[in-house]
Amino acid sequence: MASSSAVRDLQRELENKANDLSKLQKEIAKNHQVRKKYTIQLGENELVLKELDLLKEDANVYKLIGPVLVKQDMAEANANVRKRIDYITAELKRLDGTLQDLDEKQNSKKDAVLKLQQRLQSLQAGKAKA
Repeated sequence: MASSSAVRDLQRELENKANDLSKLQKEIAKNHQVRKKYTIQLGENELVLKELDLLKEDANVYKLIGPVLVKQDMAEANANVRKRIDYITAELKRLDGTLQDLDEKQNSKKDAVLKLQQRLQSLQAGKAKA
């Protein structure tokens, strides 16, 4: 016959694992949110690069700094946009790696929670028969 303290211990452990799972799911949601922001920025910067490539060498290029448009060298503007694209691409790769790690942890936690739920149910079913 299962003791009520064993059931309580399992319930406590189940609650802790469920809380851990919930935290992981929040981290995954945050990762998706940040990833979405970077994906939008990447699209915008790729569009700027295409626009810069359409311009002639002697075209005037301006950069918005606060409320002021400041004239910028074409080569410098091009280099800055490319650097930004490289940075954003690297961040997206990093976020993908983190997401993969979080997904693996989430699956592991889900399995642990499921096993605990099954143990708890079998303990309670055994108690009910007694």
